[in-house]
Amino acid sequence: MIQIIPSITVIKGRSARLMQGDFNRETVYDQSPLEVAKQFEDVGVSKIHLVDLEGARRGASINFEVLEAITGHTDLEVSFSGGLYNDGDIIKAYEYGASNIIAATIAAYRPEYFASWIVSYGREKITLGADSINGKVAIRGWQKDTEIDLYEHIEHFFSRGLKYVKTTDIPKHGTMSGPSLELYREILDRFPGICLLASGGVRSADDIDKLRELGVWGVVFGKAFYEGAITLKDLEKYLVNA
Repeated sequence: MIQIIPSITVIKGRSARLMQGDFNRETVYDQSPLEVAKQFEDVGVSKIHLVDLEGARRGASINFEVLEAITGHTDLEVSFSGGLYNDGDIIKAYEYGASNIIAATIAAYRPEYFASWIVSYGREKITLGADSINGKVAIRGWQKDTEIDLYEHIEHFFSRGLKYVKTTDIPKHGTMSGPSLELYREILDRFPGICLLASGGVRSADDIDKLRELGVWGVVFGKAFYEGAITLKDLEKYLVNA
């Protein structure tokens, strides 16, 4: 059964979405992150991805209070990301209720330090954020490109015990143009047994079905829900016995 992991992106304490990671193409939604989280919980969702996008851009998490509000008023498991650079950041995220953290920039800048987290905190607690443009990893909230090859990047940590990786094909993000099935198929073929969280381009329940058939562990989506293309009713069939 594929894991349904709605994404809540936070900018200035509000729920928002960007088109292809572009801060100049921002849509802010009326509902607070907590209100959105409660809607997901009410239909049976058990996991969400909370993105501190300002933290990712600035290099320091600044929306811990949103994390605390969600974990304090729901029973959701929250994967938290955005501006996590050191052990102190991770400890703080866990203190505010995160069940798992997703980190990207530190894995590119200090790969051995990030690899040590897999051992220190455990494979269930650490997810690699490996988002890319044309096969090259992008970091700092997708504001900075690198020359790091996506597959070599994943391999480095997979060989060191990594279990979970979240991958976004950034040009697909916020476009609702369909997920990058070939990209995800290649990752699953190269790294047998890895738990892949597929993100970007999801536009319908049919896309979720395709990802499930592919063998993807979890699907992360946001805009399709906020724009009404995926409804809470659509999610129910994936949440039975999840």
